[in-house]
Amino acid sequence: MLALVVAVAALLVALLAGRRAGGPRSGAGIDSVPEDVHGLRQEVAALRAEAGDALRHLAVVRYDAFGDMGGHLSWTLALLDDGGDGVVLTSIHGRSEARTYAKSVHEWRSDQQLSPEELEAIEHARPRG
Repeated sequence: MLALVVAVAALLVALLAGRRAGGPRSGAGIDSVPEDVHGLRQEVAALRAEAGDALRHLAVVRYDAFGDMGGHLSWTLALLDDGGDGVVLTSIHGRSEARTYAKSVHEWRSDQQLSPEELEAIEHARPRG
């Protein structure tokens, strides 16, 4: 609650300081708005283009790789960009060892054979729409 009060007070101080300094109302005026909006639109478009290559679609599937082990200790992680390019990481845990595998993914598919859990992780990572 105290943090909320401090945040509101800081916002009020910032608003008052902006008005005293001749904030947007007394500055360049309405004529500068279209240029600012155009610049912002260009900046947003550039950021969207950069974000398309980011590994931002992800999904984790946990499961029991062996029937005699419980606890869903094995897992598969899909890390993909907007075009479905990226990697699938799988860690299979047994009683005495764990093995980890990495498989490349291109356009939501892989040249390597994928397990059902890896296919599931890719499908869960794919954006809906």
